[in-house]
Amino acid sequence: MQMQRKFVHTSRMTADLLFLILSFIGARAASRDYKLLSLDFFDITSIIVLGFVWFFSSRITGLYDEFRSCNFSFEFISLIKNVLAQSLAAIVFIFFIKELSLSRMFIINYSLFLITSVSIEKYVIRRLLERYRQKGRNQRNVLIIGAGPVGRKFYDSIHNNSHFGYKFIGFLDDDKKVPLNGKYLGKIDLIEYMLENKHIDDVIIALPNYAADKIEHVITTCQRYTARVRIIPDYFKFFSHKYSVSMFGSFPIISVRDDRLNELHWRLLKRAFDTGFTLLLFILLFWWLWPVIALAIKLTSKGPVYFKQERWGRNNRKFIAIKFRSMSDTSKDVDEKGKYNQATKDDPRITAVGKILRKTNFDELPQFINVLRGDMSVVGPRPHPIPLNMESKDSIKDYMLRHLVKPGITGWAQVNGYRGETKDSCKMQKRVEHDLWYIEHWSFWLDIQIIFLTVWHMIKGDPNAY
Repeated sequence: MQMQRKFVHTSRMTADLLFLILSFIGARAASRDYKLLSLDFFDITSIIVLGFVWFFSSRITGLYDEFRSCNFSFEFISLIKNVLAQSLAAIVFIFFIKELSLSRMFIINYSLFLITSVSIEKYVIRRLLERYRQKGRNQRNVLIIGAGPVGRKFYDSIHNNSHFGYKFIGFLDDDKKVPLNGKYLGKIDLIEYMLENKHIDDVIIALPNYAADKIEHVITTCQRYTARVRIIPDYFKFFSHKYSVSMFGSFPIISVRDDRLNELHWRLLKRAFDTGFTLLLFILLFWWLWPVIALAIKLTSKGPVYFKQERWGRNNRKFIAIKFRSMSDTSKDVDEKGKYNQATKDDPRITAVGKILRKTNFDELPQFINVLRGDMSVVGPRPHPIPLNMESKDSIKDYMLRHLVKPGITGWAQVNGYRGETKDSCKMQKRVEHDLWYIEHWSFWLDIQIIFLTVWHMIKGDPNAY
């Protein structure tokens, strides 16, 4: 099996290097106006240098790590890093050699050819390997130490995903667990016997934190064999699906929740997009639509054009959210019992113009002023009124984590149907879950997707918009 894995690893690298050569030849041909290409000494030297760079950079980026239990995006990100290293290597090499026949267009063509061809090749190989593993080939034998809830949950994961390519050998645990379908092999002291008599590739330690002596015994024993040891921390139940591991000096630090928007460069990118997108809307749309809406509100009901309300932003910082007024001026936010008075279907407080504004989301347009001020973002968790925050923060799980990022005019929860009334705690919990998913999976393209989905919902109509 070790030979089989080595063969797969070598084959993956060989295929990549082959596409590297083909990409170089294709880019060279394109830069020579598609004339018949004959490789000269410089071309061969360049290919060799780029091949060596690919070999060493792939070790740094982990391009040939086992991505069998991860989706394709992880492998694709490693590939992008490798292609960037190739581009930089080509630029440096050309600069020092002073080869004038290689232009900037060659670098662009080479990078595009390389990332396109290798990503397609890797995707195809991934799918072929998944089918291969589902037939019981190219698998890794796994032994789990600890048959408690953590160990059984890990077993369910590999059992329900045969394409990961893991073959489960059994459990070792000092406390015999009955409902294990014959997978209980004995006590932890049998670890050495199992390593000697069974071909074990991976040993997964899923013991509670207080079993430090047993964990040390398993690790010490496995170090005398070729099995890889992996530990699932007992406190992993506190982690979100997106967590990160970093080093603080010589100490590994685990962040239970990874938040990309906590990083300055991503916040700057999001802020630049928010500002540019908002200014574009003011130039193209708001300059005429805004006065029309304001005039309609003023002519049809008493009271101000705008409705202003204090809400919580990023890190619970208070700000004044601005909306077009859609209810009568005498309506109250809080009822006689002090509970927040949410808008309901056919709410008598809503004015005739207000119904149209709420149905089309146009009542939210003044919040783009909040975006320009930096209080809000175009996309993010919707900001709730303070009374609703106070009601929900202790009753809804992880509610306050919504305030890790700036609130948005639209959000992932809203485009997935969780907008409007949330008197049912289940609806509020679902909204929070979607908001946290957005925070953990944020990307620039996700924001673009949410904006398009918001426009689509505005066009087709949202039953929860009232």
